[in-house]
Amino acid sequence: MTCGHVGCCDDSPNRHATKHFRKVRHPIIKSFEPGEDWGWCFVDELDLDATAWPVRGPVAHSV
Repeated sequence: MTCGHVGCCDDSPNRHATKHFRKVRHPIIKSFEPGEDWGWCFVDELDLDATAWPVRGPVAHSV
C-alpha cells in the first residue's frame, strides 16, 4: 500500500504480490481492478474491506 508495487494476486499463475511480500515483508495489498474493493493482510491472513483506502497508482520502474 505504501511502496507502490503492483503485482498480480494468488488467483494469477505468477503470484507477484505474494513474492513481493516474501521478499520485502510489505503485509497489505489492495486490488486495483475496476469495481473491486478488497484487500488482504499476508501477516494475519485476513480479508480487508478496502473501500475507504486511498488509491495510489503504481510506481514507474526504469527498465
